[in-house]
Amino acid sequence: MKKRYFIAKIIIGVSVFALIIGILFFKGYIWFNTPSKSAFPIRGIDVSNHQNEIDWNKVKEENIKFAFIKATEGGDFKDKRFNQNWEEAKKNNIDVGAYHFFTFCKSGKAQANNFIETVPNEKNNLPPVIDLEYGGNCKLTKTKKEVLKEIKVFERLLFEQYKKKAILYVTKNFHRDFLIGEFPDNPIWYRSIFTRPQMIENRKWLFWQYGNRGHLKGINTYVDLNVFNGSHNEYEKMKK
Repeated sequence: MKKRYFIAKIIIGVSVFALIIGILFFKGYIWFNTPSKSAFPIRGIDVSNHQNEIDWNKVKEENIKFAFIKATEGGDFKDKRFNQNWEEAKKNNIDVGAYHFFTFCKSGKAQANNFIETVPNEKNNLPPVIDLEYGGNCKLTKTKKEVLKEIKVFERLLFEQYKKKAILYVTKNFHRDFLIGEFPDNPIWYRSIFTRPQMIENRKWLFWQYGNRGHLKGINTYVDLNVFNGSHNEYEKMKK
């Protein structure tokens, strides 16, 4: 009887411990793949209207070097906090870059026009970002060839406007299904919130989104956490 009672206590204790760890992980207070600051000292965030109003002065206190800010989605959607986030981050000496959520139901040209009329063409900003993933309001009804054609139009028009190769933000599934062997000259920003990025092809990633439930001063919601894969000199060169 005592042995069974002892075993039951162990099982309950382990279950409670696992539950606590699970809750802390879900809430973003612990993370199993947090990159070390010594290996990846250049750290940043990506934000949108979902983060509500941000106190960028407090964000700067968290040693945030860069911020990718949502500008547009599809052919006509503009993030209502883009201009405010863009200007306030710059005022606090945080490097900024804008990203566009690419959708399947609008042409690459229409989406590029939406982005270009929204995002300033300024020197020393981070390159523009094309967010490529499944989701959003448009179902995938086009072939791989058709999707790639529209992405390539979008990428070309952004390069003509900003004179920088767009960064491709990718999930593992989208990269596997569409991008292997494509866009060899475009930097990759890889989403991987459980492990280090494991590229399917032999290719270096430039940014890593390692967390989607970060907690930072100045932001009252969860925020995505990122690191740059390279030296300070490489980082500064990328902005030119």
